[in-house]
Amino acid sequence: MQTLIGKKAIDFNVPAVLANGDIINDYNLYKNIESKYAFLFFYPMDFTFVCPSELIAINNRMSEFEKRNIEVIAISIDSHYVHKAWRDTSLESGGLGGNIKYTMVSDIKHEIIRSYGLEDEKTGVSFRGSFIIDNQKCIRIQHINDFPIGRNIDEYIRLFDALFFHNKYGQVCQAGWNKGNKGIVPTKDGISDYLSDNHKKL
Repeated sequence: MQTLIGKKAIDFNVPAVLANGDIINDYNLYKNIESKYAFLFFYPMDFTFVCPSELIAINNRMSEFEKRNIEVIAISIDSHYVHKAWRDTSLESGGLGGNIKYTMVSDIKHEIIRSYGLEDEKTGVSFRGSFIIDNQKCIRIQHINDFPIGRNIDEYIRLFDALFFHNKYGQVCQAGWNKGNKGIVPTKDGISDYLSDNHKKL
């Protein structure tokens, strides 16, 4: 695994299924996240077990991503045709139930998962990698889960809010910070004041 925090997101130009269901052959990351924040979400494979629960959880929260102007991109090694088929398969049959409101990218050549350091040597599929990218195309948060452990999508929304808060006010976000909380002024006096008043709440 490689640490990509603080580095520019690695660009790609590949086939994808768009939010409206159209298939294109030239989805470009940089073009679609220009001046926007982005949530890059890697998962192992279509038609599996944990994966549909994660992708549906994202879809159920798309209004939260949209109102924050966040581009959501899901990626696996499946072809764009398999993405389309899984997308349109009913929930009762293990599919996504249609009406997916974000882009599903095909990394059939495995080039993207390798460039992001996510390819499992034994299976050739991607670990559950999650990347928060800022509006300068810089990776600010990187998480990687093993195959059996699904992600909490609400946590990524919280992390976006924390990043927005820090960028706006210059304060840092303490353990358990949530939108609406105060932050910490990053000085000796700032941390002293915060801990004096809040250490029992942590």
